[in-house]
Amino acid sequence: MYLHLGRDVVVMAGDVVGVFDLDTSTWSKHTKSFLSAWEKKGKVVNVSDDLPRSAVVCQTDEGTVVYISQLSTRTLVKRSESAIG
Repeated sequence: MYLHLGRDVVVMAGDVVGVFDLDTSTWSKHTKSFLSAWEKKGKVVNVSDDLPRSAVVCQTDEGTVVYISQLSTRTLVKRSESAIG
């Protein structure tokens, strides 16, 4: 099953490792450093046209990718629940 993250970006629901709320999680220096490290590696993909609200960490065959989405964590979790069944 697939999970739509925004724009035209879809990922396999089974590849999702975690969905994180950027409003609350970016207060932590650990989260900032995590996002910064993956951004330096070129593994952060911004799929947000507006204010980013969530970060979705996916583990694919090519490695870890972090997607920045304008969708709320609640919306993404609901979508993933319906995608998984």
